Amino acid sequence: MKKFFLSLCVAAAMLMTACNQAPAEAPAAKANNIETILKNLHDPKSKQVLVVCHRGDWRNYPENSIPAIESVIKMGADMVEIDIQLTKDSVLVLSHDRTINRCTTGKGNINEMTYEEIQQYYLKTAHNVRSSLDLKMPTLEEALAVCKDRITVNLDKGYDYYDLVIEITEKLGVTDQVLIKGSKPVAEVQAKMAEHKNNLLYMPVITPTNEKHKALFDDYIAEKPQLAYEICFDEMNAEVESAVKRVLDSGSKLWVNTLWNSLCGGWSDDVAFETSAAEVYGKVVDMGTTIIQTDRPEMLIEYLRSRGLHD
Repeated sequence: MKKFFLSLCVAAAMLMTACNQAPAEAPAAKANNIETILKNLHDPKSKQVLVVCHRGDWRNYPENSIPAIESVIKMGADMVEIDIQLTKDSVLVLSHDRTINRCTTGKGNINEMTYEEIQQYYLKTAHNVRSSLDLKMPTLEEALAVCKDRITVNLDKGYDYYDLVIEITEKLGVTDQVLIKGSKPVAEVQAKMAEHKNNLLYMPVITPTNEKHKALFDDYIAEKPQLAYEICFDEMNAEVESAVKRVLDSGSKLWVNTLWNSLCGGWSDDVAFETSAAEVYGKVVDMGTTIIQTDRPEMLIEYLRSRGLHD
């Protein structure tokens, strides 16, 4: 009985001490991840390398699906690249292809099918089998709602449906998170953007060895600094080196795709996987690249973190 009474007294004393202590201060709130991403995206001097995930995490989930987007957000990626097509009843859906044949259990041209008709079918994985998650093709609005305040978006074919896209991004409040790109003339892009109060981010795509692109590149360089330039090259040569220097000297960021060899002079994701990530990605980064679109985001992020180039 005495032992019980003593234990009770000790417990009471500990409780009173805890109650009398000032509550611990809550840790300072961190800025939203999207704020950090946008800050680095708009800062040409930032050494952080932004990772863009091509069609989301398509190795583990169906490409252009909501789980594929959620997965790369959890990885710590900075941007997800998604593709859009327009249905017969004017709904923007996520699909790289013009048909549903490859990525769903159905068949047909997207522009000849209504959204409801497409929803009868299920998304397939990269192994050409129906996903066990029973996923349907998402709309652009659904995808952007998932991305809001979490990750930026590169919208492939976004320029083709600019007015429809802007309507959705303004509704969701994500216009400043969405990037489109292309090789359109400066005047055409300016005219399109003049039609809207707010606009998507735009990035020129340049192949330095392409004769038409050389004139286009000159026109963009003559304008105010662009957010970034995507430079495509099948081999590193003097023309590519000159283009890279012009991009960096102009105060813009450099974007390189490591998706396949012909886009990055042979320094692709698969080569990095099969040989040395440090050697291959090291060459891409050391040329001044601060935005990389990849099909192997986990491997790339791990390498960048080893060099202190990614959070």
